[in-house]
Amino acid sequence: MDNNMDKYLGTCLDDRYEIVEVIGAGGMAVVYKAIDQRLNRFVAVKILRDELARDEEFRARFQIEAQAVAMLSHPNIVSVYDVSHTAGVEYIVMELIEGVTLMQYMQKKGALSWKEAAHFSTQIAKALEHAHSKGIVHRDIKPQNIMILRDGTIKVADFGIAALESAQEQRSDQTVGSVHYIAPEQARGETPDTRSDIYSLGVVMYEMLTGQMPYDGETAEQIALKHIAGVAVPPRQLNAEIPEELERITLKAMNADIRERYQSASELLTDLEEFRKQQAALGRDSGEEYEDYEGVIPDVRPIGTTGEMSQAKYARRRKRSRKVSIMSGAVGVLVFMIAVFVFLWNYWLRDIFSVAERIELPNFVGQNYESIVNDSNYRDLYNFTVTYSIDPEVSEGVIISQDPEAGRSLMIVPEGIDVTLTVSTGVRQTTVPDVLNDPYSEATVTLQNAGFKVETQYAASDTVTEGYVISTDPAPGEQLAQGSTIFVTISSGPVERTVSMPNLVGRTESEAKSLLNSNNLAYADTTYIESDQEEGTVIRQSIDAYEEVPEHTRIYLWVSTGPAETPEPTDTAPPETTGAEGEQ
Repeated sequence: MDNNMDKYLGTCLDDRYEIVEVIGAGGMAVVYKAIDQRLNRFVAVKILRDELARDEEFRARFQIEAQAVAMLSHPNIVSVYDVSHTAGVEYIVMELIEGVTLMQYMQKKGALSWKEAAHFSTQIAKALEHAHSKGIVHRDIKPQNIMILRDGTIKVADFGIAALESAQEQRSDQTVGSVHYIAPEQARGETPDTRSDIYSLGVVMYEMLTGQMPYDGETAEQIALKHIAGVAVPPRQLNAEIPEELERITLKAMNADIRERYQSASELLTDLEEFRKQQAALGRDSGEEYEDYEGVIPDVRPIGTTGEMSQAKYARRRKRSRKVSIMSGAVGVLVFMIAVFVFLWNYWLRDIFSVAERIELPNFVGQNYESIVNDSNYRDLYNFTVTYSIDPEVSEGVIISQDPEAGRSLMIVPEGIDVTLTVSTGVRQTTVPDVLNDPYSEATVTLQNAGFKVETQYAASDTVTEGYVISTDPAPGEQLAQGSTIFVTISSGPVERTVSMPNLVGRTESEAKSLLNSNNLAYADTTYIESDQEEGTVIRQSIDAYEEVPEHTRIYLWVSTGPAETPEPTDTAPPETTGAEGEQ
């Protein structure tokens, strides 16, 4: 851990959360075990690293994302109790989990039984279903972010926060650490959606069932390309005990074609629950035959977040758990080579070896699509497929792009050359939805579904809850072209007001308390000490007079009990004498 973060040990955030020890660390934050002094319970406190906390934009995103996630309430999601910032410290207070990550569990066991895999997958799907219904995409589903409690309950961690970690990694020009679980659209640099989470869950299911990753390679780029190609070895070739239906569900969830994938977590959950019902009817899955988690997880530490394991450790785990036979490995290599050959043949080799007549594809971009598709010179050569896209800057009916691109040399074939044209729908006016006083995450989803882009800015507000929408520009009800940008102002919380600290020294204690109250300051406590000042007089205050302080600041007083009492002197009689000396 960064030694700079050691300074928080022993501190008390907001006079409530006493930091006890470090329990995890990542590139974005450090997680501590803490005592909630108000509720007398242990919690996990995730503190944003100092260098990120100084980034105003990132800090604002951290607060908004965390507040959105705090709205999630589900038994399979790690609960977020509080989101706060104090004295330059940004932090999240979370449920403290007694358990291990799914990654740690698989390190111990290797491939899981199909019953366990179905049991865990169902719970993860339930967590995704709930989060997606609130407009929140996880973006980084992987075993390190999935926790197992002692009773076998699953808890998914870092909803929303994972998006910030990913953004920070990209901003730092670092390789995304979850490339083994990345969806093809993410690998291509596209914005992930709920179906990206489903793909990542499919990969996790594959790993649980087989004990190995569907795609591996020497570099992150190689692995990403394999995700895009989508030619994984079927799970049953690696483990024949896997039921065919569970293999089908797994492969559909991790289908490289987003259109052929499950379109929602609810759809995936329905298939998983139906599969388990069928197995129960056959007497193969009673729902009570899972592992003794008390025995498998004997010495757990509280977990507040998940951390990435080292590449070396991860490689060792994959090596230990790999159970593929020589034959299945050969089949996988053969399938991959065939896929590569088909790709090369379609895009390169066929053209090289062909002696047929060729033509250079014209540039259709910027032309009216009706004139192109109705042109007799093109009709016999090309098979046009038209798709539409909203583009306020391009007139309706004008071609925005084409596939293949212009200038490419193509072979003339009797059935015609396939060309896809993307055509602008032009400017379509849509009413701006009313999202005022809505949570930021819900407002964003509403505006995007209406066809708008969203840009956010932040402003203080005494009337609108922090993390909720203050206003939009244009305002709700106005007509605006689809594809246009709407600027959304989000509340950053109440305006912080300050007052000048009054001079309390020399006043009576009751006068000082009254003066604090009239200046919107809070009396905290009084310490009574002896002094030369008159009894009951304020001789010191915790903040100097005339200093500007936030309203409601707690003020401590020191009050005189008067001077110390001096003991009165007493007469001392001379000692009596006896004997001869006394008789003289």
